[in-house]
Amino acid sequence: MYSTRVSWHVNAPRAAVYRALLDGDAVEKWRVPDGMTGHVHEFEGREGGAFRVSLTYDVPTGTGKSDAHTDTYHGHFVKLVPDELVVEEVEFETDDPALRSTMTMTTTLTESDGGTDVLVVHEGIPDIVPAADNETGTRMALANLARLVEAAAR
Repeated sequence: MYSTRVSWHVNAPRAAVYRALLDGDAVEKWRVPDGMTGHVHEFEGREGGAFRVSLTYDVPTGTGKSDAHTDTYHGHFVKLVPDELVVEEVEFETDDPALRSTMTMTTTLTESDGGTDVLVVHEGIPDIVPAADNETGTRMALANLARLVEAAAR
């Protein structure tokens, strides 16, 4: 298992970014890498609250972790510090034992340059998931987050 760290600057206040991290409708729009479509099945944006999300490849050549073309994961919010920190525990829904583990995703928000620096640290990622794929997907999602939150802030 390994860890990754990805950061992104969002030109919006921390409070706006934090709200988008805990809003299931927003998550369905932004936490999706390019070439995939998101679906939030369950989402309780509170400490201890559960969530379940599926990401489905838009083209049939994408290989999913949960079924042929979909990655489904579930988890819960471990710790929330308003406008500063979101800690989630996440697990893929899969029959593949190499993908079964609890991962921790920690998102830290820091005020910077009139906006917010967002740092996402993934820990406990199964070795079978290429680090480059995790980092690229996280960058794509954070770019989506920035577009969503910045558009709402205008």
